[in-house]
Amino acid sequence: MTTAHPTRQTLWIALLITHLLGLVALLAWVLWQAQPVAMHDLQLASGEKLKCVSYAPYHRPGQTPFDETGSISRAQIADDLAALANITDCVRLYSVDQGLDQVPEVARAVGLKVLVGAWIGRDQQKNAIELDRAIAVSNANKDVVTALIVGNEVLLRRERTVDEMRVLIDYAQSKAEVPITYADVWEFWVRNDSLAKSVDFVTVHILPFWEDDPVDIEYALKHVAEIHDEVSEHFKGSAILIGETGWPSAGRQREASKPSPVNQARYIREFVHQAHDRGWNYNLIEAIDQPWKRRLEGTVGGHWGMLDAGTLEPKFPLAGPVADRKDLATPLLASAAGGILALILALASGPKHHNALRTVALALTGATSGLIASLNLEHAHLAYRDLTEWVVLGGVALVALMAVAALACWQGDRIPAAADGWRALRTRPTSPATADVLGTLRGVLLFAAAVAALLLLVDSRYRDFPSLLYLIPAALYGVVGWWQRNAGRAERICALVITISVIGRWLPEPANPQAVGWLLVGLVLALPVLWPRANEHEQT
Repeated sequence: MTTAHPTRQTLWIALLITHLLGLVALLAWVLWQAQPVAMHDLQLASGEKLKCVSYAPYHRPGQTPFDETGSISRAQIADDLAALANITDCVRLYSVDQGLDQVPEVARAVGLKVLVGAWIGRDQQKNAIELDRAIAVSNANKDVVTALIVGNEVLLRRERTVDEMRVLIDYAQSKAEVPITYADVWEFWVRNDSLAKSVDFVTVHILPFWEDDPVDIEYALKHVAEIHDEVSEHFKGSAILIGETGWPSAGRQREASKPSPVNQARYIREFVHQAHDRGWNYNLIEAIDQPWKRRLEGTVGGHWGMLDAGTLEPKFPLAGPVADRKDLATPLLASAAGGILALILALASGPKHHNALRTVALALTGATSGLIASLNLEHAHLAYRDLTEWVVLGGVALVALMAVAALACWQGDRIPAAADGWRALRTRPTSPATADVLGTLRGVLLFAAAVAALLLLVDSRYRDFPSLLYLIPAALYGVVGWWQRNAGRAERICALVITISVIGRWLPEPANPQAVGWLLVGLVLALPVLWPRANEHEQT
């Protein structure tokens, strides 16, 4: 039994319709992102500021607390705290290592109070040195230091037991001349409530985004209020500090919890209004974006700051509308450039008898691809963590753009399986056939997508959905693949891995738009390859 191919004319029509609809949808999405969203204006009383914000100075290129030889200069700390003094009355530290012991002295000069933190981990010797240094810094700056926080989420990380933490806290109580507390996620405080007898007040973290059941921004503030009431009731008689709360501006969506500039601005404004209205004591996480945290928590980990890394400019105002997108020109210009380049290639490689339908279809394909490439580059700046990721993932993006260029020169002849295409290219490297290039690149992209899909399936918590990176291959080969389903065994294996992985990743969070998007991209890329082999004889 044989299956007849549609004509080439049908292919160009399919490409034209697909990319016209795709271009319109993407442009509508970009324009929608640029629309200002009205929200609660935070109007603090005259002279009133945010109560406290978490401060870590590792926001410049290459800075990380994991560099044991690194040290933050006093000049940088002074610049950071001068910027923070405009928005807050206090900063919270998590350690006094790597130059952070200078913070209280610098804070005094700009009128800031400090919550000093002693980092407690697995290494008992380091813990002892860190705690003694934190106690000394606190005692030497009692006029500035409002409390010493002995350990941060140590019980959550299971690096010390509750009895070991009690010993450290009691030791700090015997030596320090400032109030003592311990900070952890509210659930771990409730489970280990005996620690309340050792501290001067209870410091809990309430982060709707990171809850086991992620909370939609619509209900986030209600959730915080309910948890604060629950904790206050559980620790009746103890003062409560919300040691961490906030919302990320970028990264992987967790079920109903969506990171975005609008949602971050909305959460901060509404939380601060509620906290001041109810008289809560709080600390926001965090002051400045921390690029190094992307290695621990993915893209989302690096984008909790109220100020932009490097520039120290506010990421959003405290009053007035906020939009998710500030730059419209770049994606629009990229789309226009992609369309023009594809048009030039299509005209230069077109048949002697001009085919207007083919030319328009390929120009639209270029315009859509240019827009997607621009959006993917935006994501890369937010997400890529090191040179390796820029080389590997940037290489995948470059291969996708090479496929667009090859398609613009393609006349519609048969595209071979990747292995066949590669063998043909090796036999005539100086005059490669466009179809062989397209077949080879399809194999590369399917392999890369299979690896990405599998990694996301088995380790999803901190990995972004790579939909934008593989949207161009899906948009190209998803259309061409139905017209010519010529794929080899290796490609079918990759397509099968993609299909199983994207479905498996979508099933645990079926209402997550990012998961749905990745499901669709993966299926569009993979299913044409899995379909039974079509008759290889073309109809023209």
